[in-house]
Amino acid sequence: MPRSVNSVAKRARRKKVLKQAKGYFGRRKNVWTVAKNAVDKAMLYAFRDRRNKKRSFRALWIMRINAAARLHGMSYSEFIGKIKSKNIELNRKVLADLAMNNPEAFKAVVDKIN
Repeated sequence: MPRSVNSVAKRARRKKVLKQAKGYFGRRKNVWTVAKNAVDKAMLYAFRDRRNKKRSFRALWIMRINAAARLHGMSYSEFIGKIKSKNIELNRKVLADLAMNNPEAFKAVVDKIN
């Protein structure tokens, strides 16, 4: 019995990977083995950095809240502690946005917790 190979599926698989490698530099975009490794590594970085992005934004929000809170004479930890004790349900993203784009509203929050 002759050997059966599925060239159609194999070609489709390779086309898919080479399409994902579009825009890469040098042989990474058109040589199968190099492109496959480059795409695999890119996917790993993408997976990892979707999680790291959340960490980075939280750190940025904390820095912004800290800077705004210090303008009103308190540290970040004091500010967050008072917010929690007064049961004000504003998350860090919203607080950072208020601190940057609407300082009057942030001052109102500070006045509310004092």
